[in-house]
Amino acid sequence: MSRAGNCHDNAVAESFFATIKKRIIKRKIYSTREDAKAEIFNFIEMFYNPKKRHSHTGGVSPAKFEEAYYSELKTV
Repeated sequence: MSRAGNCHDNAVAESFFATIKKRIIKRKIYSTREDAKAEIFNFIEMFYNPKKRHSHTGGVSPAKFEEAYYSELKTV
């Protein structure tokens, strides 16, 4: 992390949480905390990681990026 006040430090996290707010929890009231956790977990694991492409990973999804990374480690 750089010095305080640098707006680029949290850009990725802020973009991620903005996406969750827009697509999942906007104006929604959950009956239990477990319902909320389950829906957010499903969004992350079923859509965001395996499917959504990210510019900071070269245009591939986090799941594909991680898969390529670990397969590269096995060959070294």
